[in-house]
Amino acid sequence: MKSAVIVDAVRTPFGKRDGSFSEMHPQDLAAKPLEALEERNDFSPETVEDVIYGCVTPVDEQGFNIGRVAPMVAGWGDIVPGVQLNRMCGSGQQAANFAAANVMAGQHDVLVAGGVEHMTRVPMGSDGSGVSETYFEYFDELTTQGEGAERIAEEYGLTRREVDELAVDSQQRWASAWENGYYDDQIVPVEVELEGEVSGSDARRSEETIPKTAVVEQDEHPRPDTDLETLSTLPLSFREDGNGVHHPGNSSGIVDGSSALLIASEEAAAAHGWEPMARIVQTEVVGVDPVTMLTGPIPATEEVLESADMDLADIDLFEVNEAFASVVAAWLEETGVSWEDVNVNGGAIAHGHPLGATGAMLLTKLVHELERTGKDTALSTMCIGFGQGVATIIERV
Repeated sequence: MKSAVIVDAVRTPFGKRDGSFSEMHPQDLAAKPLEALEERNDFSPETVEDVIYGCVTPVDEQGFNIGRVAPMVAGWGDIVPGVQLNRMCGSGQQAANFAAANVMAGQHDVLVAGGVEHMTRVPMGSDGSGVSETYFEYFDELTTQGEGAERIAEEYGLTRREVDELAVDSQQRWASAWENGYYDDQIVPVEVELEGEVSGSDARRSEETIPKTAVVEQDEHPRPDTDLETLSTLPLSFREDGNGVHHPGNSSGIVDGSSALLIASEEAAAAHGWEPMARIVQTEVVGVDPVTMLTGPIPATEEVLESADMDLADIDLFEVNEAFASVVAAWLEETGVSWEDVNVNGGAIAHGHPLGATGAMLLTKLVHELERTGKDTALSTMCIGFGQGVATIIERV
């Protein structure tokens, strides 16, 4: 079996809802990481045998297989195929796992895997309006993800202060990482055209108008000044006050963004003169109770370690997606992993969770952090709506 290596990994900044990316078409946003990978790694587009892109809401502007359209928008012509997949919040990580499996099986040598979600222009849930009620007959009870997070908090006896402390840490870790330049090598600036036009350099003498543009270089959702006192004043999002713990400050942010990884066989990487950043060791996906629905990272972590014949002690860094603070807190309690080794540069509570892009972004964070610190191994895991979990282990090359 061949080895699958990550040659490079990039993402766009994450724009807040109705923020800088609000006038950008999702296809254009999806193309940005592809353009960056080509520029950074000096390859001809035909080198890429397939593009696998996660997208959780593949309708309207994100419809018609955005995985195929994105490389065309990136200027890769019509020779590069592409596919869109939907494993809900785990889609971007699943795209990378599928790419790795293809390489390991010897079916392909060079692929790009990632994802996109423009949650401003294609709101979450836009694809569910026509779902028949019979679809839900297999569920004992219908709940929202927010209610699932609240039930996890109840099961593990988590207090509002405990989950708020995790949220504050996420914000502060993102701020420290940003200030220290830890995101510099993984975030690619995106030029956007702002709404409307402005007059030329001297409106009094000229009627000429020029488009107003800006370059987005930084995540827009983080609130680094967040503190426990501020969070304590926020109303609950999913339950009446006093009967729950989750609010906007300790839940993932709704944002727009895209991410992508260049994945290849070791032989192909050597042939192209690429120096791999990491090797994909093992992947896993599991199903769990669809009512609480968000406990998937716990068994996914257990099973991926077992498949890799590894223990938690063998892993140096972890990314556990911060869909809700209780999801991470429950994972920490079950695994016994130190919070100091998890989401070390902040998580989705700070930078946001652009559904289809997040999984590839978590792996992007890990490969760059392994390279920066010289540590060896990392594990990424995510909860998924309707009760699933996904996990990936990588090791620095």
